[in-house]
Amino acid sequence: MKSRNEYATQVEQGKRFEFGQNWSRFLTVLDDKRIAIVEQSLKEMLEVVDLIGKRFVDVGSGSGLSSLAARCLGASVHSFDYDPQSVACTVELKRRYFPQDTNWTIEEGSALDAEYLASLGQFDIVYAWGVLHHTGAMWQALENISLMVASGGRLFISIYNDQGRATRYWKIVKGTYNRLPGGLKFLVLWPVFVVLWGRPMLRDFLRGRPFHDWRNYSNKRGMSAWRDVVDWAGGYPFEVAKPEEIFDFYRKKGFTLLKLKTCAGSHGCNEYVFIKQ
Repeated sequence: MKSRNEYATQVEQGKRFEFGQNWSRFLTVLDDKRIAIVEQSLKEMLEVVDLIGKRFVDVGSGSGLSSLAARCLGASVHSFDYDPQSVACTVELKRRYFPQDTNWTIEEGSALDAEYLASLGQFDIVYAWGVLHHTGAMWQALENISLMVASGGRLFISIYNDQGRATRYWKIVKGTYNRLPGGLKFLVLWPVFVVLWGRPMLRDFLRGRPFHDWRNYSNKRGMSAWRDVVDWAGGYPFEVAKPEEIFDFYRKKGFTLLKLKTCAGSHGCNEYVFIKQ
């Protein structure tokens, strides 16, 4: 398969992080509480009580958790990812929770493959959380998925925030992490951990509640604190955008912004929900 060969070559050359490998470890801690948190996040951002009767496509399904949550809410789900191991994670979640379900399909595919996307048709909800900025051609991916949204449908994306100089620093860090052999990646990973968690952990100690934020991190979209540290250290390719850039891009394509949740200028993602007129 051409895309799989390209993926393997990019990983070997240190040009792409193996997200699926990281997500496969996350599945060992996945539980009903985390699933419920993601379900609630989808309901709040999409402003719905369920997704019954809706067609939902998960662009870059990663762990498969968001696809699972959408299916639990009643949507007919199509999941795809460029990373074969991410596809395997999503397949595993389907096996656990929805075996033999004909309303959830899973494939390998790329957000940069316009022909593949066109073959899927249009959806009521096009979802791409923390994905398109890792394609290596973010603006093309943003263009491609816009064509998948049905009239009156919603587009729910999250894109890394542009921090200017800090963004350039993080790009160097991520590139270095991916070029290092496996046994030396800790040389980047542990300093990144200190940068991301040193201050919050010190704050918790001073407040008399050691490791409070770390232990309760799963309340944030059901994620794992350590898996997200690894994801941030290695997440490459790496592109960013300012909120106004995303807003203007989709406004010109006939989309209206319904909801925006920013990361307050930090290194995280800004979340957007648009409706297609």
